[in-house]
Formats: sequence, C-alpha cells, structure tokens
Amino acid sequence: MKTVLITGCSSGYGLETAHYFHAQGWNVIATMRTPRPDLFPASDRLRVLALDVTDPASIAAAVQASGPIDVLVNNAGIGLLGAFEATPLSTIREVFETNTFGVMAMTQAVLPQFRERRAGVVVNVTSTVALAPMPLVAVYTASKTATEGFTASLAHELEDFNIRVKLVQPGYGPGTGFASNGAARMAGLIPPPYEPFAQRVMAAFAQPGAVTTPRDVAEVVFRAATDSSGQLRFPAGPDAVALAQAS
Repeated sequence: MKTVLITGCSSGYGLETAHYFHAQGWNVIATMRTPRPDLFPASDRLRVLALDVTDPASIAAAVQASGPIDVLVNNAGIGLLGAFEATPLSTIREVFETNTFGVMAMTQAVLPQFRERRAGVVVNVTSTVALAPMPLVAVYTASKTATEGFTASLAHELEDFNIRVKLVQPGYGPGTGFASNGAARMAGLIPPPYEPFAQRVMAAFAQPGAVTTPRDVAEVVFRAATDSSGQLRFPAGPDAVALAQAS
C-alpha cells in the first residue's frame, strides 16, 4: 500500500485529489495550513497535517511526521489577477513563495528519502497558462512557468536515481477558489486606466467553453503519479487537453 503526501488540501484540486487517492486504496497525508479533519472521512489510511509550504520549520515538521512516502503532490498554490503595473513587488514575491519556492522547498525536503530508496514520484501541479498565456495573470503565469522549467530540468537530474518527476497542467477551473481565496491580495490591482480592458477580459471568463473540474485534475494527478513512462506533461481537463494538442 503506497503513501502520498498532497499539499493544499483544504479546497479545490487538492481536496478532490486527496479523496481520489484514498478511494484508490492509498495511504493519504492531506496537508493544509489550518488542518480541517472534518473535510475527510475517518480512516486509518488518511491523516491531516498542518503545513505551510513557505515556512521551513513547518515543512520539516510535516515531512518528519509523515514518515516514508512514495509520492509527493505539490498542489498548494495561490492565485492572482490584476494589472502587472499595479501589483506591488511584495505581492509578487508572495505568489512566488508559494507557487514556485514552496514547490522547490517541498521537493528538496523529500528527495533524500527518495534517493536513498531509489524510488519516488514528484507531481507538480501547474496550469495551462504556461501553454497559452492569458491577460491580467502575468505574475501567476510567471510563477507557474518557472515551476514548469524547474520540473522539466529536475526530471533529467533525478532519472539516474529512478525518481520520476511529472507535471499536471489544469485548465480553467471556475469551480475552484482562485478568485475568492485571493480576494484581499487582489484588491486595488485593476486601476482605472485598465478597467475597460479588465471588463472585457472578465466578460470572456464568465462565458467559458470547456472547463476543468477538480475531478478532472484528481484523475490526472493519479495517472501521472502511477505512470512509469517518460511522459512529463499531463494536461487535465478538456480545455487543457485541447490547448496541449494545439501547442
């Protein structure tokens, strides 16, 4: 019976992914900044741990409490929508601390045990903004694109140790908490000169075609985690698949 540690399990993709792995018979370590055991069924195969991927002490404590794991799913992330011109550098750094440096820190924390066992899988959840950049998410896109480059290089670096590294690229997921979770962070990021453009962009967002659901992402994360081929990128959701094919 294998064990997976998943970051960012309080909502959205992470929550659904934790439920999905558990349903497949895995041991699941569901992590989040503020533990919510009530989100999951009582089970001796599921533990909820506190974890802030921007805090080295929190990472060390969570990894130690988890014991041996077979798969790390770096799902925790924060969204940001706004005009780049109006975005403070402090906010930009906050996004990168979670979306990029948090992924790196978590990966670095589990690699020693993977290398010693010559086994393990790292799955990094990014976004199709890396395939087809969208307006008003320049900082978010930059953080996810950086993670994609990091992951692609790392996959080569760890191949000799039989450690697999994968990317899951979700499409547009209006059912997630992208906007609500980052509302305070996004306040004031659409200054008056940008309002006409932003209104057109938001109107397009409000009428999407195909979209990605948390279930789409959970299924693809599981497929990536159990894939033994050399495939690196796994688009998740019908819109993501279409973008990947087009690119």
